[in-house]
Amino acid sequence: MSKHSFKSWLLATRPWSFPASTMPVLVTLAYLHWMGVSVNWPMGLWAIANIIVFHAAGNTLSDYFDYIKGVDSDETIGGISLTSGEFQPKEIRTLSLALLVFASVSGFAIVATTGLPTLYIGASGFLLTVLYPWLKYHALGDVDIFLTYSLLPILGTSYVATGNFHLQALWLSVPIGLITVGILHANNARDIEHDRRANIKTFAMLIGEKASATVYCAEVIIPFIWIIGGCATGIFPWWALLVLLALKPAIDNARKAMRFPKEGAEQLWGVDEMTAKLQLMFSLLLTLSLFIATYAQ
Repeated sequence: MSKHSFKSWLLATRPWSFPASTMPVLVTLAYLHWMGVSVNWPMGLWAIANIIVFHAAGNTLSDYFDYIKGVDSDETIGGISLTSGEFQPKEIRTLSLALLVFASVSGFAIVATTGLPTLYIGASGFLLTVLYPWLKYHALGDVDIFLTYSLLPILGTSYVATGNFHLQALWLSVPIGLITVGILHANNARDIEHDRRANIKTFAMLIGEKASATVYCAEVIIPFIWIIGGCATGIFPWWALLVLLALKPAIDNARKAMRFPKEGAEQLWGVDEMTAKLQLMFSLLLTLSLFIATYAQ
């Protein structure tokens, strides 16, 4: 394992995807702060660090099973750390297991610090992370991702950082969760033909190319409509309209997706990474807006 540099190991975890796991925690902390709830910021930062490790473990575990099952090959874009031959499957498997152990130990420490409810949320996240490859192959990956990188982190952050569940924070789960699921959906829509040859079933495969393009557009556009509606009803401060600054890249991604059914999978190359960047931009703008609204009162 020493033949690989630290940078190579880091890239094998697909760090470009980490906004999907970190942003729900960050936005939740900012939202709770705007609500006037006392937030334990060190615990919040600990939660961010821990979910990053879990996410890295999930990415590498998924890459391992995709390679072993033949979902990823030298003809596909995914799992490049294995398909390029840079890493051996056992190395990625060992990395994933090490990350899972580290994240679990850290998670138990968080439980010891905050209380038993955290264990239930953490255990659910652990199971969804480990079961993700199987769920993905049976068209349930989108549901898994929404739960793992939206609903559970928002609930968990609420409890870890405040000692209570603040269900109002779940209003964040729709815009944050949809964009995150869009990362996976863009990937799966692009790989429909490869996945069909690998004899697996993803949600994108079940609904087809045209419907997949429409679903992706909804996943990146509805979050903006949700925020506008939330501002109008007082769920979010009017400052949250700052997220509209991220609307153009969302529309650009949607246009590429709509060309996909007629012009082929090439239209979706890189859209998963661009969707992760959209998540980062959208969430940072929302976080900033919540801090501005807090101190502008």
